[in-house]
Amino acid sequence: MAFFTAADGCRIHYETFGASGPRVALIPGLGGDGRFWAGVARQLEADHRLIVTDHRGAGRSDRPEGPYSIPLIASDVAGLLAHTGEPAHIIGHSTGGAIAQVLALDHADLGLSYLISSSWARADARFRALFTARAELLETGMAGTYQRLGHVLCHEPSYLETHEKQLEEAVAAAPRSLAPLSVAAARVRMLLDHDRLADLPRIAAPAQVIAATGDVLTPPAMSQAIAAAIPAARYTSIEGAHFHPLADPVGFAAIIRRFVAESEQQTS
Repeated sequence: MAFFTAADGCRIHYETFGASGPRVALIPGLGGDGRFWAGVARQLEADHRLIVTDHRGAGRSDRPEGPYSIPLIASDVAGLLAHTGEPAHIIGHSTGGAIAQVLALDHADLGLSYLISSSWARADARFRALFTARAELLETGMAGTYQRLGHVLCHEPSYLETHEKQLEEAVAAAPRSLAPLSVAAARVRMLLDHDRLADLPRIAAPAQVIAATGDVLTPPAMSQAIAAAIPAARYTSIEGAHFHPLADPVGFAAIIRRFVAESEQQTS
């Protein structure tokens, strides 16, 4: 296991895969665990150099009490990229996509291109209500309910049917995997403060924005707003729910592969 130590002493867990090819950073969503990308990484590691990070407060990273913010986690990723040697193509899903936005705006020298999947750039009333309710579940100790609701919000019905045992095991493990719940709740509430929509026109690097047609957590309109704000962004709509990279890692890896190859041509 490898760790990068941030400026405040927090240890950030990361893994690397692949020995040759373009360098690609994979940033997970709110769960903050780089193992979210396991299926995608298996598809890409033969011809890409992957760096996969956990967020502070999640996964195998340290879990200090806080405070937490998207810019702070973006600074962790920026520090990790600088520490490990060179810029990368940035792939961020959901909260990882918000982190990618901050990297593109505030740490632009470390990103070669940006693929932003199922994300948002400004919270609307529905988003605020949903994520406030999710934080409140954690703040009242209802970790299992929080986890179960997340499954319903993030997966298609067919995935829930075929992975029922695995998902129920995650519900049972939630009080341990999300501990301390105060940290998990703070990480949910940090999403409400992310608002970089007005800044996105400053992004000049190659960018692609992905939305899933069945995403009820971050609906396609939120991704469309991101794509409309970034001058050179390409918008792509795919089938699936919010966790489409888990449901179809082969398909999502193909999107990444094509985007990185095209970006390499543009920036060479």
